[in-house]
Amino acid sequence: MVKVGVLALQGAVREHIRSLEECGAEGIAIKKVEQLREVDGLILPGGESTAMRRLIDKYGFMEALKEFAAKGKPMFGTCAGLILLAKNLVGHKPHIGVMDITVERNSFGRQVDSFEADLAIKDVADNFPAVFIRAPHVVEAGAEVEILSKHNDRIVAAREGQFLGCSFHPELTDRHDITAYFVEMVKEAKAKQFV
Repeated sequence: MVKVGVLALQGAVREHIRSLEECGAEGIAIKKVEQLREVDGLILPGGESTAMRRLIDKYGFMEALKEFAAKGKPMFGTCAGLILLAKNLVGHKPHIGVMDITVERNSFGRQVDSFEADLAIKDVADNFPAVFIRAPHVVEAGAEVEILSKHNDRIVAAREGQFLGCSFHPELTDRHDITAYFVEMVKEAKAKQFV
């Protein structure tokens, strides 16, 4: 069984862990830097990206997260997590900066403008019920980035090798398709380590 961490500084950590368990993976809440050594992949949950960055710095996670990415381990950023992964942010300095995308924050309005939309996500689902809350979107994607889904002509899900990102909150539905897709990425990456 693969072990997948969920960065537990802010956001819907329990919901992600429940979804991982539904997909047959062990979900671990990551509260200390040392725990990153125990896991094969990592989910960066939604929340508020500026607050999450402060907590990442406060608890000394930044270098460890960059090292985690450099080792080729899969990382999945949802909503604010997508912002954390992006190499470029519109109007702001990047955070972890490992996925070749440019992201704009709060692209779909404020909290009161939250909505759900059924999305077709390549290799994942034809009608995934995506929950958007103060969601960002991908403005530009590098040549190696595969666009998995768009909503109203905006990129809302993408993959670049070991990195997966989406604008919405998959953990807030009872559907686990996209978590299962990430768990498969983790299994494939782990298998490659032993080749």
